[in-house]
Amino acid sequence: MVNCCGLVCEKNEPVPLKSISVQLQVKNHVVSVSSSLQYVNEEERPLEAVFVFPLPADAAVCHFSARIGEQEIVAELQDKQSARDQYDEAVSSGQQAFLLEESDESWDVFKLSVGCLSPGQNAVITIVYVMELSVQADHALCFCLPAVLNPRYTPTASATGVPEVSSACVIPYTLSLSVEVRSSDRISRLESNCPLDPLVFLDSDHTHATVNLSAGHRFDKDVELLLYYENTHHPTVVMEAGASEAQPGSLMGDPVLMISLYPEFPAEIMSSLASRGEFVFVVDRSGSMGSAMHHGKDSQMRIESARDTLLLLLKSLPMGCYFNIYGFGSDFESFFRQSVVYSEDTMEEALKRVKNMRADMGGTEILQPLKHIYSQPCHPDHPRQLFIFTDGEVWNTKEVLDLVKSHVYSHRCFSFGIGEGASTALITGMAREGSGHAQFITGTDRMQPKVMQSLRFALQPAVDNISVDWTLPEGVTVDMLSPPISALFQGQRALIYAQLKGQSSGTTRAAVTLNYRLKDQPVTNLLQFTLKPKEDTGWTIHRLAARSVIRSLELEERAGGADAEAIRSRIVELSVQAGVSSVHTAFVGVNKDSKQTVKGPLLQRRVPVQSLFRQSVPGMRIQGMAASILLCSAQSMAAPRWAFQCEMLSADVMIQSDATSHQEPEPRTDPLLQLVSLQKASGCWELNTTLADVFGKTEEEVTNHRPAQVDGSVWATVLALIWLNTCRSDDQIEWQFVAMKAAAWIRSQKPDGLSQCVFEGNALLGGHVTEDMLGI
Repeated sequence: MVNCCGLVCEKNEPVPLKSISVQLQVKNHVVSVSSSLQYVNEEERPLEAVFVFPLPADAAVCHFSARIGEQEIVAELQDKQSARDQYDEAVSSGQQAFLLEESDESWDVFKLSVGCLSPGQNAVITIVYVMELSVQADHALCFCLPAVLNPRYTPTASATGVPEVSSACVIPYTLSLSVEVRSSDRISRLESNCPLDPLVFLDSDHTHATVNLSAGHRFDKDVELLLYYENTHHPTVVMEAGASEAQPGSLMGDPVLMISLYPEFPAEIMSSLASRGEFVFVVDRSGSMGSAMHHGKDSQMRIESARDTLLLLLKSLPMGCYFNIYGFGSDFESFFRQSVVYSEDTMEEALKRVKNMRADMGGTEILQPLKHIYSQPCHPDHPRQLFIFTDGEVWNTKEVLDLVKSHVYSHRCFSFGIGEGASTALITGMAREGSGHAQFITGTDRMQPKVMQSLRFALQPAVDNISVDWTLPEGVTVDMLSPPISALFQGQRALIYAQLKGQSSGTTRAAVTLNYRLKDQPVTNLLQFTLKPKEDTGWTIHRLAARSVIRSLELEERAGGADAEAIRSRIVELSVQAGVSSVHTAFVGVNKDSKQTVKGPLLQRRVPVQSLFRQSVPGMRIQGMAASILLCSAQSMAAPRWAFQCEMLSADVMIQSDATSHQEPEPRTDPLLQLVSLQKASGCWELNTTLADVFGKTEEEVTNHRPAQVDGSVWATVLALIWLNTCRSDDQIEWQFVAMKAAAWIRSQKPDGLSQCVFEGNALLGGHVTEDMLGI
């Protein structure tokens, strides 16, 4: 049987995508990515190829070219409709043409059309984009090359959507990847989830290095790179000179600054966690959540991992806060009509319902549950914290982000992308617009540590009164190009873009100061620098700054208003000037030297994925490639852009129903989760057989070691803390709040004989911990 897996041609045979080559150039906190895809037309007639592929949501696409044989065609950035017209006209006249456009619905989906390729002809498509590198919990800078574009669920009422693609079962092409790093700071190391050749340093200061992905890598999963610098918290500034051919006063004609601030908050303040808040957990229960977390052995189902995570979250909440849990798919439901006070009774009721959560709610429509949550009144002095868990398969990303943005002053949004292929536009966008933090759980990552890190952010004292002040020489002014900073968290970096105008007749020294208040204490971060712009930097900083301005303008345009057309014109003008893609522009290239006889128009043949099965299996998924390449002959049926046709369905295409393809295995008992499940909402444990089983003891053994003057619950709680610190010390980030509640409960009891209790507990469990280590 031929495994067509989403890449099909007229004969229903695999499309020969031969190779993908990627070059990364990292400079401090940003990266330039050049991706080249090589393929060949093995059809007997000319055809048109349509690629649908993922890019990181924050990427700024700045170059697109195609090489046919020895000839290279470099595309121009134009107004989108003009580019489409030029492409259609060229293809219909028999010329080779290329069109690259961003999806109207999501920033992380692009479509590439390649028209009029002769039989046997090779083509190499090159796309270049620039982006910021995200910061991880261990201070690493992260780059992810997505191998998967998950299907975006489109409800029946919607006429169009983003074409469906998913991960391939067998990848018939390889990936080569090279990395060059230049930094103002020393490079400590570079790691990856894929095999790498040894890191090679090109200078004695260890600020310039190269590394390659080991040969023969099959591009069957996201490629993640982690880059570590020695002094991550040192603020930095990069100043890039304007283009000599650009008009002074324009963004490309003036110098642009990128300020990187990574503040360290005082430990004594950050250790005091808030006890108030309203915590709303929103969990995707669509059919795709029944898929495995990764393709490895013994992988958990996504919904199973979500259930375990909710257990930890519910046990970690402080007494007296408010909480609620929503599940959503084609519809949504909540555990309680409105958020309830956290107590033993409400916690136990929620846990019973968590155990019964399944991936059985159809498609993915997150907009309606969000609207319902935002319609609920907020509780005074209990700031709303929204935790959203999804594998990112929604079709109306921009509408969702606009809704989150409109409620930014009433809540914070923490988002979690589950599994490879989650939409970066949705996950990072919700966190950005909701002043929260985004996390991605891919490969063999465990969900729980990342979620508990975000819970710590949510419980931290709020940072407010954030401002940025500039000290510049006379004659120089500054225009801020980044939106105002609305949230600062420990372990997060803020990048600020600014345009410098005018010239200084004297000093070149300048400074920028970040001011904020933290728990009523003023905090200042000062960065001094000189006004000496770097030449010949490839305009990376200018393009990232332009992308920031364009995204703000697009949000303003979608909000509506009388100046919508003026905003659109400004977006197109800035996009073309900076050479950065936008929703209103597209790259188009035409090879005017190539003409051939074409019988009939070259139009796409679509694989009938969504339309045919939308009624019966709304959560269906097609196993496909990293880039969907749909090929057609000159006489194919017409199909509108971004629409699906029901022309043919081969039995060879592998169809997987999200709702039925995975049978959940029997839950595995993790001793840590078992211990956590036994904790009371107040923070204590009760002495019983089940708790003794977690310790590997009998209830009689545990009871016989208890000091006579110590209450049974105090003894059980001390033993739980000793076991956590002794047997699961590596997982502390997961149980830190559980332990903090337990220690606070013990202190509130003011028990006698606590030292003897810890001594006996160590003897029983083989530990060596002290009262101070336990926080009691």
